[in-house]
Amino acid sequence: MRRTIILFLLLVGLSALPVFAAEDTFDTFLTKFDYETRADMKASSKQLIKMIEEKKAVLVDIRFPEEVKAWRMGFGLFIPLNELPKRYKELPKDKIIVTACPHKDRSSIAMAYLRTKGYNARYLTDGLTGLAEVLRGDVAKEFREDTGCCP
Repeated sequence: MRRTIILFLLLVGLSALPVFAAEDTFDTFLTKFDYETRADMKASSKQLIKMIEEKKAVLVDIRFPEEVKAWRMGFGLFIPLNELPKRYKELPKDKIIVTACPHKDRSSIAMAYLRTKGYNARYLTDGLTGLAEVLRGDVAKEFREDTGCCP
């Protein structure tokens, strides 16, 4: 019985280690936060378009599935925010990850989470609605031609 209790306590204690590690990682992120980090965590739609054309970045749409079914960009990856902890390893480590939602509330959460996981992540400052506004007419046509996306 005594061994069972000790084993149980050991397992419970070890299972809490990832939680403490995650807290330490976020604490480190916040402790090192400065003006340079603040500037580096943002990307405008125009900056995103340029980075995608240069093959330096990937857009990650973190909206709920229902939102994506209603409307979406014709490029980028789709990982809902609530699935990000299970799926973040699908993202390339050698690219800038730009997280996006219609505005920027959820995308800033996703950006902070990915930074604690070692990704060079930014959030889209003008959101997907801003990106849709920029990608109109000739700009959309040129973007498709330059990137080969959106068949």
